[in-house]
Amino acid sequence: MHPHADWKSRAVSPADALSVINSGDRVFIHGAAATPTPLLDALVERTELENVRLYHLHLEGACHFLEPQHEGRFHSTSLFTGPSARTAVAEGRADFMPIFLKDIPRLFRSHTVRLDVALLQVSPPDRNGMCTLGTSVDAALAASDSALVVIAEINERMPRTHGHAMIPLSRITAYIATDRPLPGHPAPPPTQEESLIGEHIAALVEDRATLQLGIGAIPNAVLARLGNKFDLGVHTEMFSDGIIPLVENGVITNRYKKIHAGRIVTSFAMGSQRLYDFVDDNLFVEFHPCDRTNDTALIRKNDKVTAVNSALEIDLTGQICADSIGTRIYSGIGGQMDFIHGAALSEGGKPIIALPATAANGTISRIAPTLKLGAGVVTSRGHVHWVVTEFGAVNLHGKTLRERAELLISIAHPDFRSELRRSVAEIRHFVLPG
Repeated sequence: MHPHADWKSRAVSPADALSVINSGDRVFIHGAAATPTPLLDALVERTELENVRLYHLHLEGACHFLEPQHEGRFHSTSLFTGPSARTAVAEGRADFMPIFLKDIPRLFRSHTVRLDVALLQVSPPDRNGMCTLGTSVDAALAASDSALVVIAEINERMPRTHGHAMIPLSRITAYIATDRPLPGHPAPPPTQEESLIGEHIAALVEDRATLQLGIGAIPNAVLARLGNKFDLGVHTEMFSDGIIPLVENGVITNRYKKIHAGRIVTSFAMGSQRLYDFVDDNLFVEFHPCDRTNDTALIRKNDKVTAVNSALEIDLTGQICADSIGTRIYSGIGGQMDFIHGAALSEGGKPIIALPATAANGTISRIAPTLKLGAGVVTSRGHVHWVVTEFGAVNLHGKTLRERAELLISIAHPDFRSELRRSVAEIRHFVLPG
């Protein structure tokens, strides 16, 4: 029996683990599939706590600390706003910090945000006493290094991941032991529009390309159409189930990558149990902090970086809104710019923004004369290259405002094209053909 096999005997109750948290503390919360829900539930039970500041990215599961009755006791700062935090941010009960994903680790390491506590979910220790951060290394490694105190949920079902994901059991001040499934994200079947977008993007992917794809219907639609490609690589901030068949069928080999050759590189993973089984103790997959996965200087060293990112809205000059709907914060800056710029600098790279042509059941064009008042420009018109909707793919790089408007209108929904041409004539004083 290895010396750390009895780790469970040293586990404590959630209430005891959290007893070191004091009013006024600044606390990091591990995110996505690694959200330590039992610890968060127990934190809310500490009714005597006041003004505890919580820093986190997208969280999964019930987040009771965001409920109105806890205002003043817990104050949430989202570095990327997930669905659970949107209402609280919109109502002014929680804050949102606009920041590039790659800059978050430095935020903690430099003590710009000085963390008292990191709440983590980790895999059980091995015989050397090493746990891993499992499915989410992202900013959690920097938080665990920087915080004065580390409190963990050690979950028997948290995958043991490779790369730069390690945290010694000796670093953890107190921990609870659980055996619970990670939150799953079943992928809904793509719509007809999403399938068409997937086809247009797949046509742009070359053999030996290095892919960056997020989570959702459009990335899945792209991946499902790459079975006839050869020697693809993956260097991404996150991935989901769609990668697995391409690995199993020998399409993703990572053979021609310059950075971390022979390995899939990611910062976090989110999907079904099949995905969590795939990353568990898999040497083919390396998890690294997001200041490495999203370092533009590293991304550009791989050839043919094909980065696919989403948008909520694009104006006719090419400005990309991806983090808000008007003034209402919807998500965050994330890593879009890191990869759009990295792909643009990569030899043969293709930065791609993908979005359905319409929203609200076809009543609103996502390609608009101007962005909504208060919309957040995540990718500037100077950085945008490829834009893809179900109606086609166009490249705006090196194009004038007149040419951009014409190209974007060509991939707008036909019902809105005349209206968009009229708007261009009013704003720019030139008439486009059609």
